[in-house]
Amino acid sequence: MCVNYTPTRKEQLTQFGVHSEQLDDYKAETWQDYAAPVIRHHEGDRKVLLASYGMVPKTKMAAGVKRFSSMNARAETIAQLPTFAKPWREGKLCLVPMQEFFEPCYESGKAERWRIGLTEGTDFAVAGLYREWDEPEGGKSFSFTQITINADQHPLMRRFHQPGDEKRSLVVVHRHDYDDWLSCKNPEYARTFLQLYPPELMRAEVVINNADSSQASLF
Repeated sequence: MCVNYTPTRKEQLTQFGVHSEQLDDYKAETWQDYAAPVIRHHEGDRKVLLASYGMVPKTKMAAGVKRFSSMNARAETIAQLPTFAKPWREGKLCLVPMQEFFEPCYESGKAERWRIGLTEGTDFAVAGLYREWDEPEGGKSFSFTQITINADQHPLMRRFHQPGDEKRSLVVVHRHDYDDWLSCKNPEYARTFLQLYPPELMRAEVVINNADSSQASLF
């Protein structure tokens, strides 16, 4: 599962066909409950908005309920779990634009933080699902989750997470599929977009420290 990524910078969102002039600022890295940009279809066009990472934000959890993670939605159960089922049926599909995402790799014998992106070095978008919340004072807020699929046979993504654990991957959406994905209202057809991205088009590097440096590319 992915719990941390670097969102596309505000000034770079135009490459996804959206305008961000009115968008509030957001943090350079996204973690649970952080606001980050997502793209949806609204009135026939792509629109960008800020949403909270995690389908059920901490502020929306009932008192006394133990905090749980809803940052990732498994494709296999997305239609059954109460957290995701209604937005999935309603076609609340979105794109999550990013520069790279992070996963732990244990090949050295200990957990190391790796960053994953595209070989061409461009930003990309992964498949997401969003939800609207009615606010007490009026208006709406938004939250989102990233959809994951099994990656046990993917040459790159199977190298992450603890040995013995199932391997999972975010769904990188091909640029030519953006509008078809965003406008899809048929849950079964939406599943056809949930495919592993070609490994030869992806890159991964170990993060040495918090500075922007890396070594030992996997691909």
